[in-house]
Amino acid sequence: MSEPRDVQEQQEEQNAQQPEPQAAEATQEQKTAPANEDSPVDENAQRIYELETALSEAQATIKEQQDAVLRARAEMENARRRAEGEVEKARKFALERFAGELLPVVDNLERAIEVGDAENEAVKPLLEGVEMTRKSFISSIEKFGLAVVDPQGESFNPDLHQAMSMQESAEHEPNTVMAVMQKGYTLNGRLLRPAMVMVSRAPSDGVDTQA
Repeated sequence: MSEPRDVQEQQEEQNAQQPEPQAAEATQEQKTAPANEDSPVDENAQRIYELETALSEAQATIKEQQDAVLRARAEMENARRRAEGEVEKARKFALERFAGELLPVVDNLERAIEVGDAENEAVKPLLEGVEMTRKSFISSIEKFGLAVVDPQGESFNPDLHQAMSMQESAEHEPNTVMAVMQKGYTLNGRLLRPAMVMVSRAPSDGVDTQA
């Protein structure tokens, strides 16, 4: 009877030494707990990375859109300035052809005054009327930017004058307008018709009137 009892006691002792299943599972969970705690941290880091990437992309898109808006605004401003320039140019020179057609009328009025006999009492009132008409006509067209080019006694300017002839003169400095055969006109600063003039030159004996 003693031997079976000894075997039974040994089995009980072995069973006492083995950990219970629940205790073993708890121990296993404790060992694996640190690995499970790292998972939320990794997810947060990945989320932060995704948000930072999305923010960078959004900022780049905003920058591109801002540049596009600035370019569009600059192009619009340039187009507005060009349009204003074209309108201003059209306004200034719309009457260029019309004014050119009026110049012969002014020329004829001036010729009538030049050839008229101012000493003749019968003709004098007529010439005075023509002169008043000429002045009124010139005043009217000057309101639209027309200006007379009458360079009598001035230095010859090829931009405004057209030399019809040259004549030696000891009384004038070389390259001086001695006579105006036909007055010129400008429209808003642009030459409409050059003045036709006679220009002086130094005498052929070599005397320089500028010395």
